[in-house]
This record gives sequence, structure tokens and C-alpha cells, in this order.
Amino acid sequence: MYLIDQKTNRVKKLESPKFKEAEFEERKNLQEWIANEPNIFNEELLIIQKEFDGFDSTQERLDLLALDKEGNLVLIENKLDDTGRDVTWQALKYASYCSTLKNDQIKDIFQKYIGSTKNAEEVISLFLNKSSFDQVDLNNEQRIILVAGNYRKEVTSTVLWLRNKYKINIKCFEVALSNLNGQYILDIEQIIPAKKEVDEYMISISDKNKEEIITKARTAKNLEFWTSFIAKCQNSNNLFASISPSKDSWIAKSLGNNIQLCLVVSKTFARTEIYLNKSKIENKKIFDFLEKFKLDIEQTLGLKLLWDRIDNRNACRISYQIDNVNIENKEDWQSMITFFNDYSLKFEQCFKPYLDQVKKVNKIE
Repeated sequence: MYLIDQKTNRVKKLESPKFKEAEFEERKNLQEWIANEPNIFNEELLIIQKEFDGFDSTQERLDLLALDKEGNLVLIENKLDDTGRDVTWQALKYASYCSTLKNDQIKDIFQKYIGSTKNAEEVISLFLNKSSFDQVDLNNEQRIILVAGNYRKEVTSTVLWLRNKYKINIKCFEVALSNLNGQYILDIEQIIPAKKEVDEYMISISDKNKEEIITKARTAKNLEFWTSFIAKCQNSNNLFASISPSKDSWIAKSLGNNIQLCLVVSKTFARTEIYLNKSKIENKKIFDFLEKFKLDIEQTLGLKLLWDRIDNRNACRISYQIDNVNIENKEDWQSMITFFNDYSLKFEQCFKPYLDQVKKVNKIE
């Protein structure tokens, strides 16, 4: 980096000390700089944990864990003046460890990081531009960002091979210091991929195909599941028997007045819910009315429901779910179908009298 002297029309090279010469440390300084300014990588990232050590049967620690705008996990590994020879292998191990993390686990990791002052679900949903955490789909891909003052050839060679051969999303950033009259300046430059190959401007055919394959597989799985469920409904005269199968992760049956009975599937749960989808004022009004009968409703169903007013959103929901079931695992389908078949009918019968009262008492129609 050079300093311009306008009077003499000359440039002067600034001192470029090593980090350790300037008494900066990897964890105390470089890690904190990135954690507090993650946009340093020219994209929006949400840091969800520092010194992450939530790996089973190992004492290893990942420097920084983040989410990108697509909900992918981003693993950031920092080195000061030299990468060493093993940083790529280290990062790949961490990526494999993190690959099994589910939505709720990631939420809990972030909640621990931010403490009790904020709600992790709300922050993640807002960051991903989703109306609620239920619509969030996290960790479909694991990305790696390496940061160092100097890269050894064995590291850059391995990174390029992993990117080109196996399409693993790894980026390398080189950091350097400059000293301007006792004031340090941090410079960061992306070196892999090179500027002309930055991902935002060059989306490879293989990446497009990969995304299309994942999307098609997900929607096909949803369609197959809902087709199977609706066939079961027709045999049992369930109220969902007359609707068409969906490619989405949810289906809905109107209970009138923009109030829906929704069934939702995911990779971690299956949920039945009453979903209020009118204006914000009307939704809160209906929700507050129904909540007055909370004890009666839960006693009738024999269940402890989740009453989610969602004050910062338009919609409200009242739900019950089973966990540890996965839409992608066909072995779970029968229990999910049985759950939906049973509880969709119970919800409709239980809530109908109260929803009829809502129309009369509050004159919403």
C-alpha cells in the first residue's frame, strides 16, 4: 500500500509489518475484527458463534461460524502470518462435523452466542427475509472461508483442486497490515477465486445444475408425500381428501374467513396448525380471543399447544408438532401421515365452535 503525497506528486510505500511484529493475535484481534465486521468478505454474513466447539468426541474449535443469505453454514478459519500446511484439512474436518446440524441446533448455537437479549429465531428469519423461522431451510451446503497473511503453495493447490474437481465452495482471503504514522490499516484481498472468477459474476453450469437437482428432488419428495397422504385421507373421509397434492412443504384447508388449517413437513418435524392469515390487527384480535379458551381447547385435545402470536409479523399460529421425523426419510412417512390424519380432524372439530364464536362476537366477516 502506498501513500500519495500531493505536493510532490509522489507515492511512498507504507511499512507493512507482520501481525505478530505489531503484537496482534489471531484469536484476540483478527477473529474479533471479522466477527464484528463480517461484511469484510464482500457479502452479508451473520456470525452465529465464535470458538465453536460443539463437535462430538473432539476438543477441536472452529474460529467462526456464520450463515450466508441462502441459509448455508459458512466456516471461517483464521491464520495470522502463515497458513501452515494443514489448514485445508482442518477446515474440511470442521465442514464435515457441521454438515449434520439441523435448524434447531443452529438456532440454539446462535441463541447461546447472542444471549437472552435477542431471539435467535427472529434474527435468523429477518436475516434470510423469511416471515417466520418455520420457513427457514438451513445448512443445505457448507462453505469455507480461509483467512491468512500468507498462503503456502500446498494450501492454494489443494483449494483449487477441491473447487475445480469437487465443486467445494472454498474462498481464500489474504490479509495484510500497513502502518501510517502509528495507525494500522488492514487490507484484505480475495485471492481464490481470482477477481475475474468471483462467484457473484460467474455461476458455473455445474452449480446451476446442482441447485436445480436439489430443488427438483425436494419438490418431488414433497409431491410424493402429499400424494400418499391425500390418498389415505380419501379412505378415511378426512377433510384434506378433496385438495390437490402440493410440491411445497405445506398444504392448507380453509376453515373460512382467511383462517386455515395447515399441515407442515420438514427435515426435523411434522406440524399441524391453525394459521391466521388476515390483516395484522384482525389476526391479533382473533388470536387473543381464542387464547381466552386456551385451557378448554388444550383439555379437549389432550395436548399442550404452542400459542405463537408472532407480534412482529402479520400472521399468528396455534400448533402442535412431532419431532425427529424427516420428510426425506420414507421410513418416517407412515408416522407423519398417521399424525396428520388424526390431528387434522381433531384440530378442525375442536376449533370450529370457537371460530364460529369469533365471527359472531368480533363481527370480523
